[in-house]
Order: sequence, then C-alpha cells, then structure tokens
Amino acid sequence: MKEIYSISFVLPMFNEKDNIDNTVSAMRSIARELTDEYEIIIVDDASTDGSGEIIDEMALHDPLVRSFHMKKNTRFGGAFAEGFRRSTKDIIIYMDSDMPVRIEDIKDSLPLIKEHDIVTGCSKIRKGDTLKRKIISGTYNLLVQIFFNLDIVDINSGYKIIKRDFIKDIKFISHSPFVDVELFLHAKKKKGRIYQYPLIFISRTAGRSHIAHPSIVWATLVDMIKVWFLSR
Repeated sequence: MKEIYSISFVLPMFNEKDNIDNTVSAMRSIARELTDEYEIIIVDDASTDGSGEIIDEMALHDPLVRSFHMKKNTRFGGAFAEGFRRSTKDIIIYMDSDMPVRIEDIKDSLPLIKEHDIVTGCSKIRKGDTLKRKIISGTYNLLVQIFFNLDIVDINSGYKIIKRDFIKDIKFISHSPFVDVELFLHAKKKKGRIYQYPLIFISRTAGRSHIAHPSIVWATLVDMIKVWFLSR
C-alpha cells in the first residue's frame, strides 16, 4: 500500500561507480511501491572514479533523479548535509550509496516514522569488520557516550528515515562522519522521538568503504572536539 507522504531518497556518494547504478535502480523500484511522489538525490563528494558523470547522465534522462556535486571532498559530512538541504519531500530516506539495506527492511521500517521523528537502523550482528575497524568503532562509540551521553547503538548507521520538518532548521558543523552524532544531538535537544530499528546490513560487494582511512578518522576526531566545545 502506498503512503500519503512524499519521499526524498538521499544518497551521499564517493567513488561508487560499481554500485550507484544498481542502487538507483533499486530506489526507483521501491519508490514506486511506496509513494506517488518521490525524488532521488545523489550528492557526489568530489569522486575521482567517474561516479559524478554517471549520476549526471542518470539525472539527464530521469527528472526524478537529482545530482549535486561538492566542489571538494568533504569526507562525507558535507555531502550528507547537502543531501538533506536539497531535499524537498515530507520524508527523507537516507542510506549509503552501496545499498546496504534490504528492500523488505525499508518497507517494514517506513511506517514507524508516523510515530517518530527519526528511525535509524541498528545492526543485529557485526560481520565483515576487520580488527582495525572494530577497534576504531569501539573507541569512537565509547567517546561519544562519554562526552555526549547519546543512547544510540549504531551512531553511524548507513540507514535513516527522518521527517524533513524536524531537521530543516539544523545547521551542521561537521564535515566528517561525526555529522551523524550532530543529527542525534539536535534530536536530543529538540526532544525528538527516535526509533532504533534492528536489521542485518548487507555487506558491500563492490567498491570499498573509506570510513577507516586515517584522514577520515582524524577529521572525525577534530569535529568531535569542535562540537563538544561549541556545546558547552
């Protein structure tokens, strides 16, 4: 059954030439089942593998696909915020551009937004992580708990559903994955209703994640310190 609200699918993207075409095809398919009014917003974070040209070609042939480009790589946070800023529909469905979520989970979790302001995916199991990534993730989540007291199991989950009216006045500071923490800090301040939806994320089959790159880790720590000081 189609819902009465309109949907913006937001996909931040960096070097996803092997994934983005399949992801957008899947978005088109699920969108037609969910609503009569939608848009697919792809924000290219200064990709170097030709991904930007691919999404421009998509947008040229499909008016429901909108492509945007960051002038320089923002290490995820800028593209994330830009996608939200460019959205025009009632509900934002954000996900990583390698399509880490099953279509069935999108269908099952979407109705939960009626009674909540944010629905965020949280992983039932951890698979495919290297020891390095587990250490980085564990340390990061511990620091977030200590300094910001956020009771979110999977802070940087690659799947979220958000009411656009709830976040349209938010100005994000971070230009790193710490932007996810900012989102939940704003939600906490606004006494937002958050639902943590358990699911099993699909392992990446093409391309590679850049989240554990030293420059990304460093940028995240810098943003963490910056946001902490500004929130005092």
